[in-house]
This record gives sequence, C-alpha cells and structure tokens, in this order.
Amino acid sequence: MPNDIFTYTRQQTQPYISTLVPRILPQGKRVGGEWVALNPTRNDRQAGSFKVNLNTGRWADFASGDSGGDLISLASYLYGMSPKDAALYVCQIAGVANDL
Repeated sequence: MPNDIFTYTRQQTQPYISTLVPRILPQGKRVGGEWVALNPTRNDRQAGSFKVNLNTGRWADFASGDSGGDLISLASYLYGMSPKDAALYVCQIAGVANDL
C-alpha cells in the first residue's frame, strides 16, 4: 500500500472524476462543468444546492454549508465512511484498487 493513500487516490482518479461522480452520486445530472443532485443525506426537495465540480471533485451543499475538496471527502460524507475506507472505495470504482 502506498505511504499516503489519499494522495495516491487523488492522483490515480483525477482523470476519471467526470465519470466517477455519477457513480458516487447517481441521482443527478450534468449542468455545464458540474454535477447537480439532491443531497441524499438530508431531506432535499429540489436539486440545485448540492453540486460537484466535474474537473476537480470539489463539492458543496450550499443549503447546509457542507463541502469538501475531493471524491474521497464526497464518498465519506455521502456514505458515512472513514476517509481511508472512502479512499479505498473511490479507487475500487475507478478500477485502480488492484494497485493498493
């Protein structure tokens, strides 16, 4: 396993962010360079406040103030995973888990 699984995950999955976000957050749609969806962690009634940048993976829920800087924090937030488990999950869905 790499010394820093978080850096490794970010580096290995960067080229695939735009295809990974819909897998992590399937109930959404592309709007320009962002993925816009309902926030499944709260009683969100209308899409628009929860967005993920499809180039960087930065995400925010502008209604609740929750935000993060990458797909690891997104998966951790959405699925209640530890950051390490979220990094492993992101690698797995990206198809780079065999390298860990």
